[in-house]
Amino acid sequence: MKTSLSIVYLFLILLFASCEDKESSSKNKSETTSENNVSGTKTSKLDSLKAKYAKKEEIAIQNEEEVDDRFPIPQEQLIPFLTQYGKENPENKVRIVTSFGNIEVMLYRDTPLHRANFIMLVKKGYFNNTFFHRVAPGFVIQGGNSDNVATPRKRSEIGDYLIPSEFDAGHKHTYGAFSAAKYSEQNVSKASSPFEFFIVMDENGTPHLNNDHTVFGRVTKGMQVAEKIARVKTGQSEWPIDNVEMDIEIID
Repeated sequence: MKTSLSIVYLFLILLFASCEDKESSSKNKSETTSENNVSGTKTSKLDSLKAKYAKKEEIAIQNEEEVDDRFPIPQEQLIPFLTQYGKENPENKVRIVTSFGNIEVMLYRDTPLHRANFIMLVKKGYFNNTFFHRVAPGFVIQGGNSDNVATPRKRSEIGDYLIPSEFDAGHKHTYGAFSAAKYSEQNVSKASSPFEFFIVMDENGTPHLNNDHTVFGRVTKGMQVAEKIARVKTGQSEWPIDNVEMDIEIID
């Protein structure tokens, strides 16, 4: 009898041990599968990110390939470039937007190089966030420069060139004349700076500037705004103490 009970007890012990091993094995298998799923998810996310960045890199390369290789403009190609650009971009009215109000300017078609250059700079956004950086009351207000780091970078991207004078058009420096600034050093031809302009503020005009700077437009609206700018406080260099920022846009 005792022997029979011993056999029964032994059988039950083996049976429970077998069930426990199966449960443990099942649990371990479940944990392993769960880890594999997490690993698979991580791999999937990583692949997705790689694909995303690869796509961005591809787009960046495409954009780089689409960069206009005509810039920066070399001096020797300037005249044919601006001549062609002027034919393709016939606009000649612009609006200078400032916190003092707007100034509207009509650019002359008989100064084609200066007109084309100015329209090009406006369309490229060069003037945006530049200043009226020189204010000489009763004489001129001059714009197109700034102390922002973006300005010299933009100039470098566009090109280091000078626009040949267009005095033959015969426009004079009367009140409201829109004229090109120029560099005085080593500039016997009186070629114009492509980036800076000024508006004549002297009611009697500034005839001493005739045939020294190229007048290539005139203010058609907003001289009262120009007069407000002409009255701002300046430092010793005629640079306004408070920056007079501008944006310039094409008028339809």
